[in-house]
Amino acid sequence: QVQLVESGGGLVQAGGSLRLSCAASGRTFSSYTMAWFRQAPGKEREFVATMTRSDGGTDYADSVKGRFTISRDNAKNTVYLQMSSLKPEDTAVYYCAGTTRYYTQSDYQKQGAYYYWGQGTQVTVSS
Repeated sequence: QVQLVESGGGLVQAGGSLRLSCAASGRTFSSYTMAWFRQAPGKEREFVATMTRSDGGTDYADSVKGRFTISRDNAKNTVYLQMSSLKPEDTAVYYCAGTTRYYTQSDYQKQGAYYYWGQGTQVTVSS
């Protein structure tokens, strides 16, 4: 069983930056493809970014490309989401997720690809 714990959320002004962290338990973190999703009030959870375990390839939602960067430190069992140029529409609860299954790049954008989830961390961007 793997546990994921997010941290780093908070309140920030538009244009500001935050770095989210997701710490994973267990000794096989490097074998997981990791992702970030978010859910805004009244909306469905949506894909934000993913980093595959095999080659560290990354993929981003169009809404965050050029502003967010996903990275990982396998030695620390941690995945990060660096968020810059934040907008009020980025306000949401951010969740990290992990999977060992193999999928196409497009399938890694789907919630169903992941079976480990964190509890979420709130990010609020004020205008």
